[in-house]
Amino acid sequence: MFRFIIRRLLQLVPTLFGLSILLFIWLHRLPGGPETALLGERGTPETRAQIRENLGLNEPLPIQYGRFVKRLVQLDLGTSISTKREVTTEFLQRFPGTVELTMTAMLIAIGVGIPLGYLAARRRGSFLDHASVGGSLLGTCVPIFFLAYVLKAIFAENLGWFPTIGRQDASIDATHITNFFVLDGLLTREWDAAADAIWHLILPGVALASIPLAIIVRITRASVLEVLGEDFVRTAEAKGLTERTVRRRHVLRNAMLPVATSIGLLTGLLLSGAVLTETVFAFSGIGAFIKDAISNLDYPVLMGFIMIIAVIFALVNLLVDISYSLIDPRVRVR
Repeated sequence: MFRFIIRRLLQLVPTLFGLSILLFIWLHRLPGGPETALLGERGTPETRAQIRENLGLNEPLPIQYGRFVKRLVQLDLGTSISTKREVTTEFLQRFPGTVELTMTAMLIAIGVGIPLGYLAARRRGSFLDHASVGGSLLGTCVPIFFLAYVLKAIFAENLGWFPTIGRQDASIDATHITNFFVLDGLLTREWDAAADAIWHLILPGVALASIPLAIIVRITRASVLEVLGEDFVRTAEAKGLTERTVRRRHVLRNAMLPVATSIGLLTGLLLSGAVLTETVFAFSGIGAFIKDAISNLDYPVLMGFIMIIAVIFALVNLLVDISYSLIDPRVRVR
């Protein structure tokens, strides 16, 4: 297992190297450039030329790329053009919000999706089966931003059950240690702050969970149906094993491999930033910040955030691969 993890981490190096080249070329192809972000449209040609000279943008691209890679190796992601703060600081401040939102959405999707998909497969052709398939299809068709606006209008603005925006009420004097607001409330025993942070996560979490929930339901249902038709399941039933034993040891465990793959990919995608959901609920995460960075041509933020997200996505996939041998005993990492 240890050798497998080391090998996968080493395979990450050429992947990140290729991504850095593509990212570097893409950012330099964007119109305007950093000088436009710093000076705006009214900057004179002289000031623009001076900015490019100060930033080293007049040097050959290979030299600029080498300097970029050197800074990455040193974990120096530069300074944001818009906020004048270090990119690492901006990421550490906003990423916890995205993690909390992602975990909320995936808990909802997994907690509802796997049992619903299993029951739909066990009762194939029933009303529950048709309803789950139809609901999952609807979940993948409805745009997240539309669902977010509907949830916000009904449950936050009209009924007033949930807060409309933000991660925490401004009136709460909470102590933030890690920037994970729920965790901070629990660590400092500020129960009202933790409860308020959870309350702010519900509506955006439900909106963000719609597509992962639909995907998990459909994949779980299809996987369980496939496993139910296997010979070893019929053999276990013929031996007189209880339904609970067959379900837990033979059906669910063997059906979880494709589900685990989907959960890992979905988690990685959500951790890269939920732009629409964060925008609708004014949720301070990396998705909305990346959107603003694209609009403002904030090159250091785009480079730094995308590279960090790529590493996180690769690590999530590594955890999924490791989980295979824990879920299915037939899969062993050699």
